[in-house]
Amino acid sequence: MARSRHWWFTVLLAASAPLAFAQVNQPQIQVPGAGTRPPPGAARPAPAPARPANQTVPLDRVIAVVNDEALTQFELDEQKRVILSTMRANNVRPPPPDVFDAQMLERLIIDRALLQFAKENGVRVDDQTVERTILRIAQENKITPEDLRRALDREKVSYAKYREDIRREVTIQRLREREVDSRVQVSEAEVDNYLATIKAQAGGEEEYRLAHIMVGVPEQAAPDQIEARRRRAEEALAQIKSGKEFREVAAAYSDAQDAVSGGDLGWRTPARLPTVFVTELKAMKKGDVSPVLRSPGGFHIVKLNDVRSGNAPTVVDQTRVSHILVRVNETTSEAEAKAKIERIKDRIETGAKFADQARLNSEDASSAKGGELGWVNPGDTVPEFEQAMNKLKVNELSGPVRSPFGWHLILVEERRTQDVSQARKRDLARAAIRARKSDEQFGEFMRQIRDRAYVEYKIDEK
Repeated sequence: MARSRHWWFTVLLAASAPLAFAQVNQPQIQVPGAGTRPPPGAARPAPAPARPANQTVPLDRVIAVVNDEALTQFELDEQKRVILSTMRANNVRPPPPDVFDAQMLERLIIDRALLQFAKENGVRVDDQTVERTILRIAQENKITPEDLRRALDREKVSYAKYREDIRREVTIQRLREREVDSRVQVSEAEVDNYLATIKAQAGGEEEYRLAHIMVGVPEQAAPDQIEARRRRAEEALAQIKSGKEFREVAAAYSDAQDAVSGGDLGWRTPARLPTVFVTELKAMKKGDVSPVLRSPGGFHIVKLNDVRSGNAPTVVDQTRVSHILVRVNETTSEAEAKAKIERIKDRIETGAKFADQARLNSEDASSAKGGELGWVNPGDTVPEFEQAMNKLKVNELSGPVRSPFGWHLILVEERRTQDVSQARKRDLARAAIRARKSDEQFGEFMRQIRDRAYVEYKIDEK
C-alpha cells in the first residue's frame, strides 16, 4: 500500500490482485489526467488538526460548490496546513501561495466528487469497518490503539475527525475496487509479451527509481489549452536545466499528488510505467532528466534517480490451500457474515465436503474450483490470512479468520519448498501489468468524475 507521509494515517487496505484476498503494493505513479489527482490506492492527506476549545474561530466562507455541496475556506486552510507539514518533513519547498491554493482546492474538489459518486451508487462503510481499519493501522505500526490515540493527541488531531477521514479513505478504496479493479483483466499473452521483452533486454529486467512532474490536460481540451499546458511543462523543464532542484520544481509545477514529496515515485518496473516513460528511460543514465513527454492525459518530465537489476533466483516455502470467503459489505453485516461462516464450518465438521461448501457459499472467484487457490507463496495473501494459514497442519481446517475482505475458512492441503523463479516471474509480471492497468483506468475514471462534476468557484467573491 502506498504509505501516508504521516505514519499514523497509513490506511492499510489490500489491493485487488489475481487472488481476491491477495496483498499487492499499490503503485504510486500518477496516471495522466487533468488536475491534481491522488495516486490510486494511496492514502489521503492526514486529517486536519482540531481547534482548541478556547480558540477564536473566524467566520468561515464558501469557496467552491461541488454539485450541491459546499467547500469552505476552513477546509482549504486545514488541507494546506497538513500538506505544508508533509512538505517540510520531506524537505520540499512549497510552491507560490496562489499555485499552492489552486492545487489544494483541486484536490478537495476531486475527493468530494468521488465521495458523492460513491454515495449515489450505494457504497457505504459502517462503523465496525472503520474501527477494524484503525485497529489494523495500529497493529501494522506495532502500537496499541491507545498509543495511536496518544499519537493523534500529540498531533492535535481529533479522533472523531480521524475516524471520518478513514471512512472516506475506505469508501474511495471500495469505489475503486467496484468500478475499476474488478474489471481489470490480464491475459496470458500479455504476460508472455512482457517476459519476452525482458528477456530481450541485456541483463534482464531492470527497475527504475524515478521522480516525475505531470502537467495535466483536461479531457476534450481546446488546442489553445493544450498549448498553454505544454508551455507550462517546458517552463518547468527550463527551471530544472537552469539548476533548480527537481523536487522544488515538482512541488511548484506538478499536478500529481506526489508533488508534495518532490515527485518521488520510488522503484518501478517497466510494466508499472506508462509506455511513454519506458521508451525514454532506455536511453537515459542515472541522474538524467527527460525532455517533455506527451501522453493522452498531459505532459510529463521524468528524472532517473537510480537503476537496479530485478533478477534473483527465488526458493520459497509454498502452501497449497483452499478457502471459503463470506464478505462483509453493504448488504452483509459483520455479525451476519461471521454467523454464516460458523454454520459452514459446522457442516464441514459433521461430514460435508469442503469443496462442495465452497462452491455453494464462497464469495470469491475460487468458488468454481471448490475454493482451490493453488500454491501460495509467502506474501501473496494479506497478513491475517497468511498468519492463520501458517499455523495450520496439512489437512487441518481453520476456525473463522477475519481479513479485510470478510470471514474465511482455510484448509491447508499440502506444503513444499520450491524454486519458483519462473513461476514467480509470471506472477510478478501479471501483478505489475494489472497494477498499471488499474492505475490507468482509475485515473481515467477520476478524470471523468471530475469533468462531470458541476463546480462553481466562489473564492474571488467578497
